[in-house]
Amino acid sequence: MQATLSLKGRALKYLAAREHSRSELMRKLAPHAEAQAEIERVLDELQQRGCLSEERFVASVVHRRAAGHGVARIRQELSLKGITADQMRAALEELQPSELARAHAVWVRRFGSPATDPREQGRQVRFLMARGFSGEVVRRVNCRSPSTPPLPTIRTDPSLRRLVPARLDRCPVLQRRLVHGGYHA
Repeated sequence: MQATLSLKGRALKYLAAREHSRSELMRKLAPHAEAQAEIERVLDELQQRGCLSEERFVASVVHRRAAGHGVARIRQELSLKGITADQMRAALEELQPSELARAHAVWVRRFGSPATDPREQGRQVRFLMARGFSGEVVRRVNCRSPSTPPLPTIRTDPSLRRLVPARLDRCPVLQRRLVHGGYHA
């Protein structure tokens, strides 16, 4: 016979796997609670102890999604998880300057070369738009000509270095590719 977890135990189990927003935990704990007040009490206690933090949750989502998604997609994901506009504003403003470089990196990983016909160009535009990049950014990525100056890379713009996953530092093969120009971010 398996013992059932308390609400606090379940919440800690969810938080051990990854950061959660308060509303996300409320939704996950609701089937296991007899009253909503019981869930509120547990979440208040976890928030007081520092186990539950909306700021950490926002930073976690932004860190996970920044390399492959635009600001609009990240904003949508955060709002679906119950984060208010005020809570996400600072993190998303920080991403805005690197939007073009991130969109270009996603485009290079997926396509690598400019579209040769209107159908392919539409496909590339839809792909980037679905990833949450703004129309202006998508247009600039899609209309790049060989004479256009290159986009900033990790080597030329150190502020983009933080967008590269931490595991890159531990992998010599990826480091060589980074140093020799195989990756752009």
